[in-house]
Amino acid sequence: MLKIFKYLKNSILSILIIILLLIIQAGLDLTLPDYTSKIVNIGVSNGGITEVSPKVIRKKEMEHALLFTDQDDYILSNYRLLSKSKLTVKEYKKYVKDYPLLEKEDLYLRKSNIDDMDKLNNNLSKALVVNMYVNKGDNSDMMKSLNLPKGVDIYQAFNMMPEEQRNMILKQISKMTDKYPTSIIDSGAVSYIRSEYKTIGIDTNRIQINYIFISGLKMLGIAFLSLVDGILTILIGSRVASKLARNLRRKVFTRVVSFSKNEMKSYGSSSLITRTTNDVQQVQNVIVFLFRVVFYAPIVGIGGVIKAMNTNASMTWIIAAALLSILMVVITLFSIAMPRFNKIQKLVDKLNLVTREILSGLPVIRAFSNERYEEQRFDKANRDLTNISIFVSRVMSFMMPLMMLIMNFIGVAIVYKGAHGVDAGTMQVGDIMAYIQYTMQIIMAFLMIGMMSIMLPRANVSAKRIIEVLETESTVKDKTNPSKFNNSKKGLVEFKNVSFRYPDADYDVITDISFVAKPGQTTAFIGSTGSGKSTIINLIPRFYDVTSGEILVNGVNIKDVDSKKLRKTIGFVPQKGILFTGTIKDNIKYGDDKITDKSVKKALDIAQATEFVSKLKDKEDYDISQGGSNVSGGQKQRLSIARAIAKDPDIYIFDDSFSALDFKTDAKLRKELSKVTKNKTVLIVAQRISTIMNADKIIVLDEGNIVGIGKHSELMKNCKIYQEIALSQLSKEELENA
Repeated sequence: MLKIFKYLKNSILSILIIILLLIIQAGLDLTLPDYTSKIVNIGVSNGGITEVSPKVIRKKEMEHALLFTDQDDYILSNYRLLSKSKLTVKEYKKYVKDYPLLEKEDLYLRKSNIDDMDKLNNNLSKALVVNMYVNKGDNSDMMKSLNLPKGVDIYQAFNMMPEEQRNMILKQISKMTDKYPTSIIDSGAVSYIRSEYKTIGIDTNRIQINYIFISGLKMLGIAFLSLVDGILTILIGSRVASKLARNLRRKVFTRVVSFSKNEMKSYGSSSLITRTTNDVQQVQNVIVFLFRVVFYAPIVGIGGVIKAMNTNASMTWIIAAALLSILMVVITLFSIAMPRFNKIQKLVDKLNLVTREILSGLPVIRAFSNERYEEQRFDKANRDLTNISIFVSRVMSFMMPLMMLIMNFIGVAIVYKGAHGVDAGTMQVGDIMAYIQYTMQIIMAFLMIGMMSIMLPRANVSAKRIIEVLETESTVKDKTNPSKFNNSKKGLVEFKNVSFRYPDADYDVITDISFVAKPGQTTAFIGSTGSGKSTIINLIPRFYDVTSGEILVNGVNIKDVDSKKLRKTIGFVPQKGILFTGTIKDNIKYGDDKITDKSVKKALDIAQATEFVSKLKDKEDYDISQGGSNVSGGQKQRLSIARAIAKDPDIYIFDDSFSALDFKTDAKLRKELSKVTKNKTVLIVAQRISTIMNADKIIVLDEGNIVGIGKHSELMKNCKIYQEIALSQLSKEELENA
């Protein structure tokens, strides 16, 4: 799969944008639990009061609180005294509106520019909590420590005692408050402040509602930004994955087109189609998910762990247990399913192969009434793929329920542990809720990675199959600096001691073949089935490379010239007439875009195709269906011959290209063909003696060896195999008359 990533180099900028968007989204998602915690802890529990140093406080309450801290000068430096007698009329109206108690009592107002808010909060919150307990009368321990009689005013006692004794008591108070967690001190201070605000006349309900409402709006805004961010990420990721799929399909197809017949035979056309379509689609699907998970999940996972530990480190073991459980589930399911993913793609290949064979051979199947057998063959291939797909799906279907079970167990564990923390005063309810959310985010991140384990193995198999094609080098390679043709030997074809064997074969198909085919002559090949006729002419356009010996075209070894230029000099008509979707004119011009309409008509005339083309609705503009299914075999063959003629090559190769023609059409075609091939080299493979008996040179093949070379009359005298072939097709009288 890693090798696929190098094809993403043109999308680096898009990938960097995706990473940035995912970091932003992860940050937004990790912020939401903080707001949930604050709404519960501050909005609900603390009534919307966010700070533990009061914004405003009664003068006498401030003086009482300052008795219990040695930072009284620092605290007072951060407050301004509001007194009715010292305020201007305008100031008084402004402050009394917000703080109605100002009519009766002097107040202290916190300044807006505080240098160190944490220091102020830390010192004043402890003093406020102690003062709250003293106000409630909960001062028995303190009274005992001061050795004061019951009923004595502790505030008066503090004011009257010596400074040294007072400082000693303050140290004792500090030790007592330090025993409690900061959250408990802060919660106590906020409770006191809320009560103080009510006394001063501030609408505490409005403060609470405003805080919850504003926090809720912020959460909605963050959620909306996260939504937009996620949509952009998926949009860009989908475009990148689609471009990758397009490039892979193009590269695979380009590589396949460059393959020789060896590689085509090795892979098989059905497998190559699967690799170009289904396998690329698998990779495309996983790349989209990969961008979303591989970058996002670790950011959320690590960020969630850090946030959760900051909330309460004592419950970190719960996250560790969750991650370990998820890891075990993923590894177990992965190890069971992975081997099956390799089989799935092979079974897809097999299903494609069977389907292709059945559809292409449908006329034969019907002719032999073998529909039932082929249905069973298809059903078996289909059933094998279905069974293994069901097995993999069943295995992977356990993942989600197991993950949800783990999540629920973790949720129960956090609530159980958190409840003890709330009871002990070490945690707040909002912290538990935030911790649950962080833990769920962490688990969901790993759950997404687990989901990747479902898609990744199959995509990995597909990626390997794609890379296998892309890294396969064609056995037919052009040289870096190819040679040029010798124009003085234009059209000359020479075989010098050529032998050839197919890859992995145990014996040579042709052995020590030597002959010369000259311009202006027709060289024909005949022999029994499997004698090597088609193999010889397939070596000339370099569909295969010879095993030994050499083939020269225009006086140059075909291995030394550019294969495209070689094939431009050849007009090749295969054994099976192949037409492409498009008009007849498009098919005739397939060999060269510069072919004129006049040349098209001339080629159709020579190929004896004008007769049936003129009867068609649109004539040369008649649309050919896929594979030429709307024309007959003979018509298809004649159009293939016309395509080669229109190209006007130096060398014509006809691989049994007259087999579908009747004797009359065959004779007319060869007569017209001889007029345009006077100075051309013509090579014909034929099964019928009548097709080649007028050739300038006939090469008789038997089991890959040349057993006779000469004209028809010569071979009838001195080549026994040729005589047998001739007599099997024509009578002695017909042969003598010929």
